[in-house]
Amino acid sequence: MKTTGLIVLEKRFKPYLARLVMLACALLSGSLILAQRSVPNSDLVVSIPVLNMYKNATTDSEVTSQVLYGTGVLSLENQGGWARIRTADGYTGWVESSELKPQRHRPYAPEGKAVRVTALSANAYREPDVTEHAPMLRLPWESVLEVVSDSPKGNARWVKVRLIDDRTAWVQVGDVGPRTAPLSIEETLQLARRFMGTTYTWGGISSFGFDCSGFTQMLVRQRGIEMPRDADLQAGWSGVTSVERKDLQPGDLLFFGPNASRINHTGMFLGQGEFIHDTTHDHPGVQISRLDDMPWTKLLVAARRLKQ
Repeated sequence: MKTTGLIVLEKRFKPYLARLVMLACALLSGSLILAQRSVPNSDLVVSIPVLNMYKNATTDSEVTSQVLYGTGVLSLENQGGWARIRTADGYTGWVESSELKPQRHRPYAPEGKAVRVTALSANAYREPDVTEHAPMLRLPWESVLEVVSDSPKGNARWVKVRLIDDRTAWVQVGDVGPRTAPLSIEETLQLARRFMGTTYTWGGISSFGFDCSGFTQMLVRQRGIEMPRDADLQAGWSGVTSVERKDLQPGDLLFFGPNASRINHTGMFLGQGEFIHDTTHDHPGVQISRLDDMPWTKLLVAARRLKQ
């Protein structure tokens, strides 16, 4: 009976052990899942799960984009409790200064210590147990965390991390993980389907809520390519080539609007006449639509294929 119990335990924890070994190898090699990139030589790091970027220095103005936990940004100017920042994709906006932390002397999650959230959301706990206390943080897909050097080697289920405020926390191995290479087109389309039902959020770039171009930008990033933030800029970007509707292939980007000079929506072609997108049409959220259906067949004004 004891032998049987050991076999059962071994089978139960073998997947966790395998993931822990993969995570350790990734940390040593510096190869991790592709996430929202930090600005080189960034002086500030985002300290809340999802940080809104506003058009002006007030919460009464439009949210133009977002930045995720652990992402480094560059400060451009300050104004009464607000900071104007730039992200790695060149986007600029105003954020509340209290939601950023300086990192000039001690960069957060440097190469070799960084892991990314690979679940649609991940909880960080004060101890390696989900029952003792409420989570300290709930983090979206692609958030960045720093693994601490004294993370116990014998715990196959948990990883110890340092938060931006210097507190330590625990995340489950199954919620973070490495990826040693960019995704293929097929893998990208499989990933896209994981977000089905994720709500539409204007300016959103996270698994807590995307807008249309934030969703496609995230998918393209998983292929190792940093694309512009907005749909019209994506369509005019030098990293894509034009494609005729009859020549569409899975992974191509679709652009919609009244005409080619007024693009206001985007999605990714899946094949068989279907595409995936985050839209407010019908029921807000990530969904699959048919290109031949109204209003999409009438609104399609451009299609692009990544050059890489």
